[in-house]
Amino acid sequence: MESRPRTEEEALAVQEILRSRVVSAPGPASPSLIAGLDVAYDDAADRLAAAVVVLNAADLSVRDTAVVRGRPAFPYVPGLFAFREVPALMEALERLSVRPEVLVCDGHGLAHPRRFGLAAHLGVLTDLPSFGVGKTRLVGSHDPVGTRRGDRAALIDGGETVGAVLRTRDAVKPVFVSAGHRIDLETACSLTLALTPRYRLPETTRAADRACRDGLT
Repeated sequence: MESRPRTEEEALAVQEILRSRVVSAPGPASPSLIAGLDVAYDDAADRLAAAVVVLNAADLSVRDTAVVRGRPAFPYVPGLFAFREVPALMEALERLSVRPEVLVCDGHGLAHPRRFGLAAHLGVLTDLPSFGVGKTRLVGSHDPVGTRRGDRAALIDGGETVGAVLRTRDAVKPVFVSAGHRIDLETACSLTLALTPRYRLPETTRAADRACRDGLT
């Protein structure tokens, strides 16, 4: 049941089991290989393409890429979105010729209604340090964020800090960073800034987005 729940009730039970396995740890401050993960959908054909792209942290060049084509593994249910994508992403991770040291998901980790978004889910299954960088807010509220690159504000939900609203470019909309598994928020924010030398989104996310979109054609 842990890999392929069939119903919403089963998925909630699996999510609760896996959530109990999340490990809080500082994480690697200077990893050499960082993977971006993303999924593109062709809703008309009920198809998806899941991509994992591994970058060299030193120069952000592509070290390896794996793309898996398939169908969503679970219906769309708010809060259980990871179950649609995890099987294809796990298969893509298994096809890599190198093992990344950190996973960066286009989504959320602890900034989730039940503190177990896609980044936490994949982190627990792989036992790799993982975090999410979301383009939009899923939960919580925050104070205004300064306009300069590196400015940030705590993302608060239910009185708990679940992430950070981080400005990666001057005067450009911030991103929403949250720890997933075996990494802390400070390290996740630091790595996010290292991965955004030119654009709002991490180079890991940009590379994975291109790869999964190409995978649908």
